[in-house]
Amino acid sequence: MAVSISVVLLLAILAVIFLRNGGLKLSHGIVCLLLGFCLAGSGIAPAIHSGLTVTADIVSGLRP
Repeated sequence: MAVSISVVLLLAILAVIFLRNGGLKLSHGIVCLLLGFCLAGSGIAPAIHSGLTVTADIVSGLRP
């Protein structure tokens, strides 16, 4: 749960930055949002979730 909240927060911050800089139009953001909802309801959602979890575990295990 903490990983998904962090990912959502990170993506929201990036979306705001892109919107403010003009790199992302509002229509593009809405399409990305709808795509995320569609993916969350699809059969590939568990694979995406496990991939994000594994990636977060790898990144958290790195030592600088």
